Amino acid sequence: MFYYISFLRPPPLQVLPSSQVTIIPQIANDLRTESLEDSQVIFYSWLPASNSTFLDATKPVELTTWRQTNAYKEITVPSPPGLRDGQSWRLILSSMPQRYSIHLEDVSGAESYLGKTPFPVISMPIKFTRNANQNRAKQEKIERYYSFTVPNAQNFPTSRVDLALRITEQTSFDLDKKSWDSGIGLSSWLVALADNVNNIVQDSPSSVASQLRNVLFSPGPRKIIELGAGTGVVSLTLGALRSVLSTSEVKEDDGCIITTDLLSAMPLLEHNLSMNSHMFARAAVRPIPEILDWDEELPLYTQALRGQLDAIIMADVTYNTASFGALIRTLCSLTRLNPIDQLPIILLGYKERDVAERSLWSMAADVGIHFERVGDRRGAGGAPVEIWLGQIQGIQ
Repeated sequence: MFYYISFLRPPPLQVLPSSQVTIIPQIANDLRTESLEDSQVIFYSWLPASNSTFLDATKPVELTTWRQTNAYKEITVPSPPGLRDGQSWRLILSSMPQRYSIHLEDVSGAESYLGKTPFPVISMPIKFTRNANQNRAKQEKIERYYSFTVPNAQNFPTSRVDLALRITEQTSFDLDKKSWDSGIGLSSWLVALADNVNNIVQDSPSSVASQLRNVLFSPGPRKIIELGAGTGVVSLTLGALRSVLSTSEVKEDDGCIITTDLLSAMPLLEHNLSMNSHMFARAAVRPIPEILDWDEELPLYTQALRGQLDAIIMADVTYNTASFGALIRTLCSLTRLNPIDQLPIILLGYKERDVAERSLWSMAADVGIHFERVGDRRGAGGAPVEIWLGQIQGIQ
C-alpha cells in the first residue's frame, strides 16, 4: 500500500497578492478511504508556474504535522517570496524536503524505498492577482512527477539516463482519472526489470522474468497494448524505458504501444501522453491513446497488431468483478490476433481490495491463461502490489 499527499480542500485558481493560500491537506491511500495512522510532517515549496524544473523551487519549509486528529483542519500557506501581481505559482506539498517526485526505483535494503513516505503532490498554477475576487473557484486537477534512471543503451553500463514523467490527475473521484497503487507498483517493477535490479531476472521463478524482459526491452520492434490505462503512467513508463533501451534503428512502423481505456478517460489520458511526448523521439515507443470498451468487439485499429502482438499489460483492472467476463473475452480476442505458436504474454499489476477479485485467476485458467506471480511492491505496509505474468496454453 502507498500513501498519497493530496488536497482535501484544493487551493483556488486565483488569490489576492496580499492573501495567504488556504488548503486542507490529506494523507490517505489511493481510494482515500484509509488515512495515514502515524503523524507526518508536511513541507511546502513554491515553484514558478513558468518553469518545469524543480531547481527553481523555493526552499522547503515545514508547513504542519499531519495527524488524523487534525485531518480536517484548514492550513494557510504563506505566499511565495518576492511575489509580484500577475505571477502564477504552483504549490508543492511533500513528506521529505526537496523530494518533489515519486522515485520509482525500489531497491531492497535501501534507506528510501518506494512508498516509505507519502507521495508528494503539486497544485496547478495559482495566479496571484488583484482581480482574484472575480474568480475564487477551486482547482480541479493536481500533478505528480515520477522519476527514475536507466542504463544508457549506447554506453551500457557506465552511464545512466535520468527520466521524469509528469502526470495530471483529477481531484474528483472518477476512477479512471487518478493514480492507483497497482499502476505505480507495476511501473516501479518495470523500471527494476529493465535495469535487472536485485537480480530480478535471475531470481524470478522459472526465469519467466527473463522472457518478459526480452519481450519488453530487447532491441527491435515490439507491439504492446495496455488495457484500462487510466492516467497512462504504466504505458508512459514503458515507453520511456524503451526509448532508451531499444535501438534507434527500429523503423517507425515496426512497433507501437497502444494505450487504451473507455471514452470517458480519453481527455486526461491524451493530455498526459501529450505532456510527456518530448520523451519519445521515435513513434515506435510513443504511447498512442485509443478507446477500448471490453463489452464491445475489438476496434478496427487492433488489426494492426494481427500476428505481431507481443504483450498485453494491465494494472488495477480488478476493482469491478462484474467486468471480469468482458475482460476475459477481450483478452481472448486479443490473443487470437496471433498464431497459436506466437501468443503474447500478459502482465498484470494487482492489489487485493476484496478476496472475490481473485476469481479472475480461475476464470482466466478456464480459457487457457495461467498466471504466475513474479514480483511485488510492498510500499508502506498493508496489501502489496503483486506482479503477475500470464502465459497462454491453448486459448479457448
